Amino acid sequence: MDSFLIHGGTPLYGDVQIGGSKNAVLPIMAATLLTAETCVIRRVPDLSDVRFMVKILESLGAEVHFAGGTLTIRASAIQGFGDYELIRKMRGSICILGPLVARLQTATVSLPGGCIIGTRPIDLHLKGLAALGAKLTIDSGYIRAEAPRLKGAIIFLGGRAGPTVLGTANILMAATLADGVTLIESAACEPEVVDLANFLSSMGAKISGIGSPTLTVTGVEELHGTDHEVIGDRIEAGTFAAAAAATGGEVVLHGARPEHLTAVLDKLHEAGVRAERTQGALTIKAGSALRPVDVTTMPYPGFPTDMQAQLMTLMCLASGTSVITERIFESRFMHAAELMRLGADISIEGPSAIVKGGRPLSGAPVMASDLRASAALVIAGLAGRGDTRVNRVYHLDRGYEKMEEKLRRLGAKIERVDGE
Repeated sequence: MDSFLIHGGTPLYGDVQIGGSKNAVLPIMAATLLTAETCVIRRVPDLSDVRFMVKILESLGAEVHFAGGTLTIRASAIQGFGDYELIRKMRGSICILGPLVARLQTATVSLPGGCIIGTRPIDLHLKGLAALGAKLTIDSGYIRAEAPRLKGAIIFLGGRAGPTVLGTANILMAATLADGVTLIESAACEPEVVDLANFLSSMGAKISGIGSPTLTVTGVEELHGTDHEVIGDRIEAGTFAAAAAATGGEVVLHGARPEHLTAVLDKLHEAGVRAERTQGALTIKAGSALRPVDVTTMPYPGFPTDMQAQLMTLMCLASGTSVITERIFESRFMHAAELMRLGADISIEGPSAIVKGGRPLSGAPVMASDLRASAALVIAGLAGRGDTRVNRVYHLDRGYEKMEEKLRRLGAKIERVDGE
């Protein structure tokens, strides 16, 4: 397994291009199963998760071509039985369930996997599909859904930690081909859901309320092919912003969408980091000293759970005490122990991490536990003194395209090596 070797202490300066959103493109890829016509998706990041989804679509019978950041998908003749080994490895693969049962009236897929960051049940996915008329059974690790024809319904998708993003995507896709009108209440409002809704609309779906907690979907007989460009990845942008701030540098994020980063930019401003918006770019400038902040993760437009780990690293460098409360996933503090290996002072009290910052970080071998934790450890290594080895960076490859190359262009001393 690959590792990153990082020699820290060098401020990041320069320009970086933010890629397409991983969390947007995976459901959009699943949505191509709703039509027999060709769909073209542009600005697609070359990530292991995207490659996994390509294999899943191909296993269903779709023709897929991926080159130069463009995906061309034609699902003219597909089957409703997904590959167990492929699907169980990636959480986002659950998004094929709704499109398959909507188009083929039947679907059998394995229960999905993904990062180990707490329980992420799919009960709301199943609740929504059942409300649309699907008969569901779970047996031997498979979910089987059958419905001669889905029918519109009123569906509430609020969960214990707020609206479900993937659940909203799944039910939204299924509803596009259902008879009648579907009303999705407590729908997720994330930009990635908006991007999916816009993609479906360009295929001929009838959706109103896009970007709001209430989505109204009027089913149509069929959808057609389309050409779509994926939105920029707000979490990649936030990660590079945190890296610039942590190292005391200045970085221009091209392709970032500030309107998708309001909560993150607000906390960076509170911490003493400057952000300047220009046409098509966002410039992040480190202040003279970092200040501690308190933050609670929340559904969009609140502070994203996918930026919690990166902010924790930043707060390790701020003089004072910060309180970071995780309300989305109950087991998303595994990076705290690894940050402590680098010299951080962090204590966990229930859903909160108490970070006593201001102590310098120093290099050490650390272990990446999940995608965003990996990014946090890379930022810590860049900001710390000496050499840091981040092991098992295959997690990073799920969500950041050529991260080490982008960082090197900003002046970072980082290399990928064979490792544990």
